[in-house]
Amino acid sequence: MVKREQIRQSKEIQRRTGKTFHLATRVLPERVRHATYVLYAFFREADEVVDAADTAPPAEQRRRLEELRLQAVGREETDDPVLAAFAELHERYDIAESDVDVFVDAMLADIEKDRYETYEELEAYMDGSAAAVGRMMTQIMETANAERALPHATSLGEAFQLSNFLRDVREDVVERDRIYLPKETLEAHGVTEAQVLNFEFDERFRAAMESELQRTEALYREGVEGIRYLPEDCQFAVLLAAVLYADHHREIRKLGCDVLSTTPSLSTSRKLLLLAKTRLYWAFERDPVAVFRRVSVVPYPDESDATRGPGHSGPSTDRTWWPWSSGALGRRVSGWIRGFTE
Repeated sequence: MVKREQIRQSKEIQRRTGKTFHLATRVLPERVRHATYVLYAFFREADEVVDAADTAPPAEQRRRLEELRLQAVGREETDDPVLAAFAELHERYDIAESDVDVFVDAMLADIEKDRYETYEELEAYMDGSAAAVGRMMTQIMETANAERALPHATSLGEAFQLSNFLRDVREDVVERDRIYLPKETLEAHGVTEAQVLNFEFDERFRAAMESELQRTEALYREGVEGIRYLPEDCQFAVLLAAVLYADHHREIRKLGCDVLSTTPSLSTSRKLLLLAKTRLYWAFERDPVAVFRRVSVVPYPDESDATRGPGHSGPSTDRTWWPWSSGALGRRVSGWIRGFTE
C-alpha cells in the first residue's frame, strides 16, 4: 500500500513543478488524486534525469533511466519513495509495462535527439512522452469503458504536450538547445533553424506557429470527445485540465505568436477564473464537449465570432455565465475556489 509520506512527497513535487496540472489534480476524487500525484512525480523524476545534461554525461543519464525503468515495474529494489510508490501502483492498477517502456524510451530519445524533421517523428516521440501518460491515467481511473476512452486519451495527452511545446519554444532553445517545432512546418513557411535559434520573430514564424496551434486544437476537440467515457467522478477534472492547457493558446495569440521573445504563462487569477467558469457551466450541463466549447479558447468549425463564448480569443457578446455567480450557486463556488488559494 502506498504510504502517506510517499503521497505527500509526490504531491509536493507536482505542486512545485506542475502548477497547471496540480490545480486539475486537486479536483479529482481522492481514490484517483493520490495515485495521480505519484504518477506525476515519477514522470518528473525521469524528466529531471534528462534535463541534467549540465551535471551528468549522456552515459550516466542512460544508466539512470534504465535503472528507473526496472525500479518502476518492481524488477529492482529502490529506496526512492516515488519509484517505490509507482511500482505499487503499477501492480495494483495493472499499468501496462509497455507504457512504462515507451515512456522511458522517449526520455532516452531526449538525451540524443533535439530536432524533429516531421510531425510524424514528433508524434512517435509523444506516444511515450504524452500519450502513454494519458493511457496510464485512464488505467488508474479504473475506466470501465477504457477501449473507447483510450484513443481520445491519446489525443488529449498529445494536445497537452504540444501546447507546452508551443508555449516553451524560447525556453527549450535557451535551456536545452531543443526545437520541438517540426522542421517541415518551419520550412513550409520559410522559417530557418537559425532564425529560431537567434529568436528572430517575423510573420513567417507567426504563420508557422498558427499552423501548429490549429493542429493542436484539432487534437483537443478529438480528446475532449472521449471524456464522457471516463468515470463520472473524474470527468470534471480532465475537462478542467483541457480548458487550462488550451488557454495557453490565448496567451500565445495575445503575443501575436511571438514566443521567441518571451515564454507566456497563465496567471493564478486566470486559472481561478477558468476554474470558476468551468465549474459553473458544469453545474448546469454535465456534457464535457458542450462545456469545453463554451469555456475554452479552442474554436470549433461551425462557430462564428458572434456565437463564441467569453472564453474564446475572438470577440464575444455572451456574458450569460457571470450572473450565475451572484446567487447561492455563486457563493458556493466562491467558497469552493477559496480552498485552492488558502
